[in-house]
Amino acid sequence: MEICYLIAFPDSGEGKTPPPEQFKVLKDAPYFQPIDIDLLSLGEETIVIEGYAVAVRRERYDGVVQMIECRFDLANPFAPTVLQLRTKIQAALQSRYIPESIRLSGLFEDYTVLLVQKAKPTPEKWIEKNDASLAKFIRSQKEKLDAAEIGEILVSRTQYSAVDMTIVDWEGAVIIAPNADYASDIALLKIGNYQLLRYRMLDESIENMLDKINEVFFKGKSRFHPTSDVVRQLAEHKLEVMIDFERAEQNLLLIGDWYSAKLYEAIQSELYLKDWKDNLRSKMENLESIVGTIRDNFSFSLERFWGRFEMAIYMIMLFGYLYLFFADMGWIGP
Repeated sequence: MEICYLIAFPDSGEGKTPPPEQFKVLKDAPYFQPIDIDLLSLGEETIVIEGYAVAVRRERYDGVVQMIECRFDLANPFAPTVLQLRTKIQAALQSRYIPESIRLSGLFEDYTVLLVQKAKPTPEKWIEKNDASLAKFIRSQKEKLDAAEIGEILVSRTQYSAVDMTIVDWEGAVIIAPNADYASDIALLKIGNYQLLRYRMLDESIENMLDKINEVFFKGKSRFHPTSDVVRQLAEHKLEVMIDFERAEQNLLLIGDWYSAKLYEAIQSELYLKDWKDNLRSKMENLESIVGTIRDNFSFSLERFWGRFEMAIYMIMLFGYLYLFFADMGWIGP
């Protein structure tokens, strides 16, 4: 059996980049253009970790996320000792490719997929026979799972034909394909993890913006006197977040052939992408209200300042006129 280990982390890249490539995810519909994600290949290499050859393919999605696909063979992935070995290999891959600052922050996604060519007599029978081992593999657990947990982990299944099957869970997946036709399903799993990371990145951006608002307007010296630069920066940042959110939401609307749509629906459900989207939309609405209130208060403060300034000028002019009047009447000596 083969392991496909996916890693996704924020990576904008630098300098000029070649034009993006076509993203292909369909099993049997070459006429169909499924998605609107700019994909850029960053190279392929084979490295050796713990004595195992690992084939690594690196890509960048939409110029904001690096996606790494790592594949290596394991003779018996269900054995407890192999689980420990797999953990070491995956940890080494993270250390090698994910920048330390991102690893420490936790703002990255990793996902393990078991690739199976032979599942006899049928995928259903093979899964039934190995259900406990498959569930422990997907969740990377040594402990024994009860029947209810096993059923929950293995419940999300999608089939393209009678001889293949894909099981999707929030932490890992199993792809059964007799001819090693894994590419389409792996591509969709990549997209799902990319989408999840994009939502997490947007969520962090909103939280950072709220922290800045709290610091500037409630804890700092500018609480009642916000500067125009701060208000402008908040408005620009809010606009950037809104554009990113719309981009992340729109780039998957073209997944539409029956199998890809069905599988991606399962991926969305297991990774809670719709919940993330709804939560972000709610935060966006709250953020818009907060920034709008700040802008209105700033405008009111500015108007009040100019009103006081005009009143001060008027009073100065009035005293000037009074001085000239009294001087003209001779009431004020030279």
